[in-house]
Amino acid sequence: QVQLVESGGGLVQAGGSLRLSCAASVRTFSIRTFSDYTLGWFRQAPGKEREFVASFSGSGSSIYYTDSVKGRFTISRDNAKNTVYLQMNSLKPEDTAVYYCAAKPRGVLAYDYWGQGTQVTVSS
Repeated sequence: QVQLVESGGGLVQAGGSLRLSCAASVRTFSIRTFSDYTLGWFRQAPGKEREFVASFSGSGSSIYYTDSVKGRFTISRDNAKNTVYLQMNSLKPEDTAVYYCAAKPRGVLAYDYWGQGTQVTVSS
């Protein structure tokens, strides 16, 4: 019921910044709207498991970050544009990964919908 498309990845030097975007389309006549979904960012580095990065609830009352990105990354969303963003500052080589956008309806534990991912590479 939700399609997600990420953009904004690329190659950046350590200390630089990137802004990822994730545009969501909610199927017409769905009982839910974009604001009914929690949006999250995950990442997967080569040879590692996918890990949680940040999330933003539909109401905006709950925003979470993994410890390694706190103070450097900021998640935001624009419900009018059905878009969630991840502003990444002070990037480090260890931030290199494929970044995925994900969505889950309010009250659901697991993320049901995933984008195709966008590559972020941070050079030292």
